[in-house]
Amino acid sequence: MRGFAAALAAVVLVITGFAWHSVDSLISNIERIGNLGLGGGRDGAVDILLVGVDSRTDAHGNPLSDRERALLHAGDEVGTNTDTIVLIRVPNDGRSATAISIPRDSYVDIPDLGKGKINSAYGATKETQRLKLMNQGVAEAEADKQSTQAGRQALIKSVANLTGISVDHYAEVSLLGFVLLTDAVGGVEVCLSNPVDEWMSGADFPAGRQRLDGPAALSFVRQRHNLPRGDLDRIVRQQVFMAQLVGQVLNAKTLGNPAKMKQLSDAVGRTVVLDDDWDVLAFLQQLQDLSGGQVKFETIPVTDLNYLTDRGESVVRVDPKAVKSYVGSLVDGKSAESDEPAVDPGTVAVSVYNASGVGGLAGQVAQALSGKGFREGLVGNYTGPSVSSSRVLAASTADPKAKAVAKALGGLPVLTDTTLSPDSVSVVLASDYSGPGSAAGGMFDFSGTSSATATPVPPAPPIDAGQNGPKCVN
Repeated sequence: MRGFAAALAAVVLVITGFAWHSVDSLISNIERIGNLGLGGGRDGAVDILLVGVDSRTDAHGNPLSDRERALLHAGDEVGTNTDTIVLIRVPNDGRSATAISIPRDSYVDIPDLGKGKINSAYGATKETQRLKLMNQGVAEAEADKQSTQAGRQALIKSVANLTGISVDHYAEVSLLGFVLLTDAVGGVEVCLSNPVDEWMSGADFPAGRQRLDGPAALSFVRQRHNLPRGDLDRIVRQQVFMAQLVGQVLNAKTLGNPAKMKQLSDAVGRTVVLDDDWDVLAFLQQLQDLSGGQVKFETIPVTDLNYLTDRGESVVRVDPKAVKSYVGSLVDGKSAESDEPAVDPGTVAVSVYNASGVGGLAGQVAQALSGKGFREGLVGNYTGPSVSSSRVLAASTADPKAKAVAKALGGLPVLTDTTLSPDSVSVVLASDYSGPGSAAGGMFDFSGTSSATATPVPPAPPIDAGQNGPKCVN
């Protein structure tokens, strides 16, 4: 996911007030593309798909210089790797934004290709179409242009199918953008909990806070090996980096420095591609009230980090239903499939009872709920009538607090318990439970279908761009 910070920087800088005084010049330098099949859905938000492309060319198709390729440690292979896929949801009131990372190895349905890793949707479709067009006698340059368009369309459709969201706008950034944008703001400060020395990414840093220039930052966000959660920890690295970058730009005097502004504008012009229907000026006006503290960075729920397909391929397993529910809930606290009002978890105390026979399960689930902001009630073994399935209990099945708890645990049913007070919510865990807090699912298992061999996914809290200083990470 080497292009993550480049992609997210380019658009987050724009949507957080970047280049207010020279936005006309900025926009005129950006490459524009059309016919992507965007929009069409009204779900209360503007949804932007950000794609980081590991490319050996800039946004205008010009080859990188030898110096630039050496700077990026880019090899000679030719291809289109979309190792970064981020969906930014901006509610229509323009006062907040959530950047949702989609792991590159997520196993999804790809139009016309069947099941595959989501980061292959762009490149595999492009190459399939390119060869088809070349065999039909289409000139190489035109075949490349048309197949690139097909690759972008396939990725957009794959993301829409997974998330249930109609993508409204598209932004693509090449690998070069990461280094240029980082250096344009004078480097970005990060913090590591422990020292690292990992040769594959080039990450060699001491523990603690430090400021990284572009090439060093590239190694920081590329590292995947020797991290406890592999790709998910790499995503966290990228998220904290971007949160700090956003904060630096918003809180420093970057926007008032003509030299910095020109450097940023040049970086965006060389590395960013946007859809041609995006009225950036109008979008900026909509987002005047957005502040750094209202930019959150999260990751879609994951069922299994190391799921093996029938072909023996290691992929990240996701549950599309859980992903749709999660992504939909990030706008005004409502699901894309529901008009339920938002519930503040901090106002809900949840008692958790274990009827599964699995030791410690109630405590683990109570901890998972606490991680989501719910208050802890009673925790212990279940002493009521025998149960064969997990459930949430409340005085009324219409109780929004009970529904919020049920959703947080992967869609458990809400049943009536007339002995409970109107303010009480309880959870009973039976042997079928495999959601957040279970050994099978970890924090991000929302599917309820994981096998005992699933690789647990420990929790990670959302990243906030408004915090003071960089968050220390693995």
